[in-house]
Amino acid sequence: MTKATGSWSRRQFLLAGAVTGGSYMLPGLRNAVWAAGSDAPEKSALRVGFIPLTDCAPVIMAAVKGFDKKYGLQLQPSKEASWAAVRDKLTSGELDAAHALYGMIYGLQLGVAGPQHDMAVLMTLNNNGQAITLSRQLQEMKIIDGASLQRAIAAKEKGSYTFAHTFPTSTHAMWLYYWLASAGINPFTDVRTVVVPPPQMVMNMKIGNLNGYCVGEPWNQRAISDNLGFTATTSQAIWPDHPEKVLATRANWVAEHPHTARALTAAVLDAARWIDASEANRQETARVIAQRAWINTRVETIEGRMLGRYEDGLGKRWQDVHPMRFFNDGAVSYPWLSDGMWFLTQQKRWGLLKQDPDYLAVARQVNRIDIYQQAASAVGNISVPATSLRSSTLFDGSVWDGSDPAAYAAHFAIKR
Repeated sequence: MTKATGSWSRRQFLLAGAVTGGSYMLPGLRNAVWAAGSDAPEKSALRVGFIPLTDCAPVIMAAVKGFDKKYGLQLQPSKEASWAAVRDKLTSGELDAAHALYGMIYGLQLGVAGPQHDMAVLMTLNNNGQAITLSRQLQEMKIIDGASLQRAIAAKEKGSYTFAHTFPTSTHAMWLYYWLASAGINPFTDVRTVVVPPPQMVMNMKIGNLNGYCVGEPWNQRAISDNLGFTATTSQAIWPDHPEKVLATRANWVAEHPHTARALTAAVLDAARWIDASEANRQETARVIAQRAWINTRVETIEGRMLGRYEDGLGKRWQDVHPMRFFNDGAVSYPWLSDGMWFLTQQKRWGLLKQDPDYLAVARQVNRIDIYQQAASAVGNISVPATSLRSSTLFDGSVWDGSDPAAYAAHFAIKR
């Protein structure tokens, strides 16, 4: 089970916040801090990019439910066609901030996901909720898991099978590579990998371009609903309660708009807390984001997995113990330094980074814990943990706690 370092329970997480940031728990003191309009956003109308995925929900609901106005903002969610478009518009300034791939932001920081830009992660938007889908054609060949896939790939010419992810440094690339490598498949030599925008995954599988893909919801469930594919594994089965999307912007934007950055984070954080507050709120969220302006799909395609109700398309159904979470008493939202560092270890593992960076220094620069703490204070009754590192055990038994990232990156048997 994923936990904060030192086996943190939910109660301990809350207590830690009270000890390390007690003022965040006191409304009177909080109001004194943000008194007399001194916290007024420098810019009120914000264009925030998103990709049509279930995990864009906190950004959309912050605008739809009026959480933005509560903090003096007017959010204008902007639907983008691809993660490359999000990258380009975010770095050019066309977008103020974005629902973004964790690995993309770190890739930009180090210049391996495009031209180098100093970036800022304001908060984590969600944990869990991605999956790897394989085609019905593979199922018909009795290929339904990593072991059977490895045997099939080994029996054919290298590159005969094609798999898609969403961006070269994306979370989805890392989940796909990790899962393939754990099955003994080298994702760079044994198969062909391509980049496909999330909403185009299902169509590319339908026309036979892909044998499998890794993407966020609802595009895994959609493949099952359309009888085109099945879920081979979920991302939370690979890493329970893993970090996923983030609310991100440029470092210079935060420097120029510190109050706006705090207000934006507070609005999205408040929306995330509202979503996770009840099943009814999650159902309402599914109905909203399914609309044409946002994801543009059937409500039932989103709702089931958003509530943790899974089917794999092979006859198995279950209530996932690690469903997509948006808040979880603040444990999801906090921008853990170890989360960002993990993506750097995988970028080093797969040759995207030629040398080990100063993992902790990069994470401290990118993950704006200071802004998050201010936002948590503004929202109220949100604790912060006593440590910025957490410990997790992945499905192959690998333990990640951020303590020795260079050794962790080097220890994998299959790497590039």
